[in-house]
Amino acid sequence: MSLLIALLSLPLAAAHDLAIQHATVLTAAGPAIVDGTVIVHDGVIAAVGVGVPVPAGAEILDATGKFLIPGIIDPHSHMGDYSWPDGGGHGDGNEATEPFTPRVWAGDSVDLEDPAFALARAGGVTTIQVLPGSANLIGGRSVVLKLRPRRLLDQMIFAAAPAGIKMAIGENPKRVYGNATDDDQIQTRMGEFAALRAEFQAALDYREARKRASPPPRDLDLDVLLDVIDDKILVHLHCYETNDILGFYRIADQFGFHIQSLQHGLEAYKVRDVVKAHGTMLATFSDWWGFKLESWDAIPQNAVLATQAGIPVSIHSDSASFVQRLNLEAAKMIRYGWTEDDALKSVTLWPAMMLGVQARVGSIEVGKDADLVLYDKDPFSVYARVQRTWIDGELVYDRAEAQ
Repeated sequence: MSLLIALLSLPLAAAHDLAIQHATVLTAAGPAIVDGTVIVHDGVIAAVGVGVPVPAGAEILDATGKFLIPGIIDPHSHMGDYSWPDGGGHGDGNEATEPFTPRVWAGDSVDLEDPAFALARAGGVTTIQVLPGSANLIGGRSVVLKLRPRRLLDQMIFAAAPAGIKMAIGENPKRVYGNATDDDQIQTRMGEFAALRAEFQAALDYREARKRASPPPRDLDLDVLLDVIDDKILVHLHCYETNDILGFYRIADQFGFHIQSLQHGLEAYKVRDVVKAHGTMLATFSDWWGFKLESWDAIPQNAVLATQAGIPVSIHSDSASFVQRLNLEAAKMIRYGWTEDDALKSVTLWPAMMLGVQARVGSIEVGKDADLVLYDKDPFSVYARVQRTWIDGELVYDRAEAQ
């Protein structure tokens, strides 16, 4: 109840100027700026550099010895759809009633009172993509949120983000539908791919049928699939093994649509040339592996090898716990060959590109949204702690007040 009261009492942020001075600014768009200043005006970054003039009347924050980075972006979250405390009543991420439910939208399940949102802000996370789960071959559309503390979903939705959709292949749909009714039963990967081809072909047949003098009724599922085929929706594919990755590319190539990202993609390193050739990005774990058979060949060098092949890679959470320390999940990859700039981009600029919002967020540049995180130490140190988090220039977390 105290969380609800706190949310209800939060005022909308008033427009004002903010000057963050003397920070080491890690922009994700160029070299680090030592003793840098960032000016925020009306929620937008107005100036970045050394010795930048401070507007009269601006709030001034002395960040000497601290590090400023862009807001962290998590492209694979289930917060709100599987809210805390965990329980059947909060299990709203999988519409596991049939293998194809593209009509559903993760936004309709989001619980705005999920305590995980506040903990994510305390970890410097400012934007997330909430995806449906992976029970279905096509599980539904995603929603991209800015983690503003608000009572209304519309006030959290990142309106500039293109539509996205979650698809899945491999063990999860097999497990869910292997014992389903006869109509929905899928027991093998052969069955999964056959069902996908049939569903996309049904969408094309539906398009032709809608041109007739007496067209069939609207089909909300097939309408969405036609948008997928026309590349109006970003496809995010849950996958692990190479055979699933390559098999889904056969489907995408046959029906002419683009796969925006592999989500998890723990064996992407084996076929990174194919992933690169298709213009697909990768969102993956740092070192989480072995939790089921299809994750057994994961290696911690996966993200590094993909990046070396020219693939933008995001470190994602898939967890309301991991999301609180994405900076450290990214830092692990420095051990395996990433630079600190790679690690920074993996939780800022590259996920922004994956979600199609890189013109607005993902780096500290003039004209972008003032989504910012201030650390007391180098953000890739295990001892670093977030001091403040801003979204659109609004202070949404202050460690001093949270003590």
